[in-house]
Amino acid sequence: MIESQFSMLRNKEIIVGITGGIAAYKTAELIRFLTRRGANVHVVMTKNAMQFVTPLTFQTLSGNPVIHEMFELFRGSKIGHIALSDIADLLVIAPATANIIGKIANGIADDFLTTMVMATTVPVFFVPSMNTKMWSSKMVQANMVRLREAGYELMEPASGALACGTEGKGRLPSIEEIVERIEDIFTTKDLTAERIMVTAGPTTEYIDPVRCITNRSSGKMGYAIAKMARRRGARVMIVSGPTSIPVPRDDIMTVPVVTAVEMRDAVMKYYKDCTVIIKAAAVADFKCATENCQKIKKKGDIQRVMLELEKNPDIIGELCQVKGGRVVVGFAAETENIIEHAVDKLKRKDLDLIVANNVAQEGIGFGSEQNEVTIIDRSGATKQVPRLSKEEIANIILDSVKKIIKKRRKIVEG
Repeated sequence: MIESQFSMLRNKEIIVGITGGIAAYKTAELIRFLTRRGANVHVVMTKNAMQFVTPLTFQTLSGNPVIHEMFELFRGSKIGHIALSDIADLLVIAPATANIIGKIANGIADDFLTTMVMATTVPVFFVPSMNTKMWSSKMVQANMVRLREAGYELMEPASGALACGTEGKGRLPSIEEIVERIEDIFTTKDLTAERIMVTAGPTTEYIDPVRCITNRSSGKMGYAIAKMARRRGARVMIVSGPTSIPVPRDDIMTVPVVTAVEMRDAVMKYYKDCTVIIKAAAVADFKCATENCQKIKKKGDIQRVMLELEKNPDIIGELCQVKGGRVVVGFAAETENIIEHAVDKLKRKDLDLIVANNVAQEGIGFGSEQNEVTIIDRSGATKQVPRLSKEEIANIILDSVKKIIKKRRKIVEG
């Protein structure tokens, strides 16, 4: 997870409610992540939570006093549960046990945390964690439905080995997934009308069953775009070449491919359902004219082997011939004459937007966590984006896409 001065959570007042589950120890890591991303975290513990972790741990991590008494005051003479809820931007309950879920679902307020939930008007986010049999019980599921109908934010628990020794659904989700949902809650949903396809990663062209031609693309830029687009409300799918990074969210449809031909087939299969296509993949321009069915063996003293290459399909060129009113964004990963090559590609391919970057520059581009790009539109207007995290770059690219969509809709309506 990248820390950033532009974090969505910077200066947010987040209350973390901790209840009596074994996963309470994992909440320490959640608090550490939130504070590192600039949030001011206040911790409220139930008495049962203190059986698992001491308040001192959370006070040390958050830098704020931990509240656990029903009638505890906050900042002088202010009534605690009212005053704390008044300053909050978000209340997260993690772990959320069957007990706390049942109490809130049925309007019970008998400790500081439940009373504060009743008093707050900001979003309340439940992150359940419990034994798998408890999670699947009719009462817990009925209470989850009631919370959802009441407008609370909910997260499904993860599956796996549980502390009680059983396997199943009930684990606290990963801290990265929890933080992603928290940032999701704070994000303006300005792309809900869009269906966005992102291509990402490298393609691989086989020489023989063992060897291949590929490139250094990690897929991080494309995955960051997909993640930010989904966070902003778009329906998103990734057509991805082979990568070592996980799909950024479980609510993003992923189509895995290997070769350029497979990527072409997937893009042309799904593009009609999309309003925006962002081609961030590093597609191999060439493939072997003949793929050997068996491993090529070294023979005698031969020092050189010639490979005959042929062109791969021009995916973005073919797409732009049939794009209609869709917005198509290309990437130009260059090593010299960056802007000139990008503008040429923009015009030749009939793109709506192109993102150019210097992949020879150290610390950005392939495999790195950061990028530095120039965004160019059809009018020739350019936007220089300094070195930022790829997620921040992704949001800036999506802002440019949104401007194109907004302008087109004005023309249609006007």
